[in-house]
Amino acid sequence: MFICKKRKLQTTTILIINLMIACVLLLTGCGVDKTSVQATEPTKLIVSAAASLQDVMAEVKLAFQSKHKDIDVQINYGSSGALQKQIEQGSPVDVFISAGTKPMNALVKAGLVEEKMKKALLYNDLVVIVPSSSTAAWSSLDMLKQPEISRIAIGAPESVPAGMYAEQTLKSAGLWDVLNNKYVYTKDVRQVLSYVSTGNAEAGFVYRTDALTTNKAVIAYPVKSDQHEPIIYPIAIIKNSKNATAAQKWFDYMNGAETQHLFKSQGFRTATSSQ
Repeated sequence: MFICKKRKLQTTTILIINLMIACVLLLTGCGVDKTSVQATEPTKLIVSAAASLQDVMAEVKLAFQSKHKDIDVQINYGSSGALQKQIEQGSPVDVFISAGTKPMNALVKAGLVEEKMKKALLYNDLVVIVPSSSTAAWSSLDMLKQPEISRIAIGAPESVPAGMYAEQTLKSAGLWDVLNNKYVYTKDVRQVLSYVSTGNAEAGFVYRTDALTTNKAVIAYPVKSDQHEPIIYPIAIIKNSKNATAAQKWFDYMNGAETQHLFKSQGFRTATSSQ
């Protein structure tokens, strides 16, 4: 009886040892499979883009990723000046699309973008918008002096290109200082659109493409192009991008005929149709 029990114990021990060996082999195999899976994960491409591009870029991203399933595009929107600062502070950005040349030129000067790696992508126009309920007929910017307009939404000129263009426009018209007590400064151009659309401002300066995205605000006055610097959207690959190949594919796609057509359908002027 004792010998029988001893044999059973030995048999059980052998089974346990074999089971442990099998588990080790299985885990080792899983490790190999995991490495294989990781190797096929899509490349993460980080794009920083001006807030005024938010609607059109959502469509562009979908179209791009349908052709490049191996690239996962993540877009960070904000004011061009704020995005510039983030890049200067080391944020891991691969491609930058600014709503003005000033933020991009600052990155070139800082050595974060090579001059040869930037290109004019789009052009836009500045307009004054008012709530859609407004019935006033505008013939000039002097309408901003009306007592009915107590709040004028403008992007902060030091960080929001649309705000800088608005400041240039109002100075050109001799109205900047006159209207000083009416300005409501915003973090980006989309906040201007929100303020006017919700009635928190009676007027605001945005790009024409922003105005076309809502029915809660209307264009009251198209600003003359000679009253401010040209509104240019440059695109560039960041010099220290860790995903240069994927960044180049995105850069080329942005400048391709298919994407340029999409931009034009959203109200932008492209490099080939800017004049």
